[in-house]
Amino acid sequence: MNEPLTGRIIKVAGPAVVAEGLPTAKLDDIVWVGQDRLLGEVIRVQQDRAFLQVFEDTTGLQVGEPVVNTGAPLSVTLGPGLLGQIYDGIQRPLETLRAAHGAFLARGVTAPALPPAQRWDFQPRVQLGSRVVSGTVLGEVEERPGRIHRVLVPPGVQGEVAEVRDGLRAADEPVVRLDSGRELTMSQRWPVKRGRPYREKLDPSEPFLTGQRVLDTLMPICLGGAAIIPGGFGTGKTVLEQTLAKCSNAEIIVYVGCGERGNEMTDVLAEFPQLDDPLTGRPLMERTILIANTSNMPVAAREASVYVGLTMAEYYRDMGYHVAVLADSTSRWAEAMREISARLEEMPGEEGYPTYLASRLAGFYERSGRVRCLGDDDRVGSVTIVGAVSPPGGDYSEPVTQSSQRVTGAFWALDAPLAYR
Repeated sequence: MNEPLTGRIIKVAGPAVVAEGLPTAKLDDIVWVGQDRLLGEVIRVQQDRAFLQVFEDTTGLQVGEPVVNTGAPLSVTLGPGLLGQIYDGIQRPLETLRAAHGAFLARGVTAPALPPAQRWDFQPRVQLGSRVVSGTVLGEVEERPGRIHRVLVPPGVQGEVAEVRDGLRAADEPVVRLDSGRELTMSQRWPVKRGRPYREKLDPSEPFLTGQRVLDTLMPICLGGAAIIPGGFGTGKTVLEQTLAKCSNAEIIVYVGCGERGNEMTDVLAEFPQLDDPLTGRPLMERTILIANTSNMPVAAREASVYVGLTMAEYYRDMGYHVAVLADSTSRWAEAMREISARLEEMPGEEGYPTYLASRLAGFYERSGRVRCLGDDDRVGSVTIVGAVSPPGGDYSEPVTQSSQRVTGAFWALDAPLAYR
């Protein structure tokens, strides 16, 4: 990681900011913008100028304020304590922020993604002298009743175990020390734009059971597959996404509310704790992670929110779980890309969307799949992606629907006249 380098703002256009004095800036670097240290990301580099998208409200931002380049991409913290949490689009725990700052959050506030006071009973699965490689299970903790969290060696790390520390530990406390001197904790960081590695991608062989007979009979998909739910306004896309979260055979649910109404997320928060998980009998919320980036939140964070949710899903996939990512809705994500692209004066494509819309959607859905995980055992996990699409006026020929349909395996279209009937 480079040493932090400070530049200054020379232009502000909504969530798009231009800064100069950052000659070492790289694409996807995270920056702190302005006196309030708003979180932003480098999306274009031109000589010593960097074009940024800011994930928070830029109202009041002035020319001349400092911009600090961290030199690292947008990353999430992965470890025990994710299940049952509700985050915003850049992995800030909303319940923690509400308790500390009230219901209306000020700009620039932040908090640890994992509960810092929580201590976990670490049960080691390696011994002194054991050889570990990327993906080796170092130990286990019970994250939720009936949900075992496997602590893994981060990708790219290997060595011999020189010390093991069991018992009650915080997520950021070392539990294993390798012969190289490196200490491994129960948590790790991973950049959201880069898919987590695996040993082998497997052919789909197990069904993803939705709990809806019409889907499972006529338009089924497999664990590790991808589907879209296009439909006009009010046809039931969100209801179907929430139904999949309740009734599917996925072991972990990551629900991404991307640009949707706040009352829809409220419905999930109110209902899921009252429902029982059919696998454990515990509240359904205990196997769910919510990413809430509602329509009144900054538009730039919508793009980040789907990647944040997908990276968390891949983390639990690496433990050997079957995970479902429910993205509601990818159209709002595409609209955010269109707004940022327009402010950067990029060449527009069809209906004003950026020309790279199709490749971004393909890259997102291609991170689904059933895989053999890294490590020295034979764990198999999967990520199944179901994205809602909101075509204006129910027009399925619009770019987001067409681009999504090309790279997904099922097309669960909802008909407006049938819904209103």
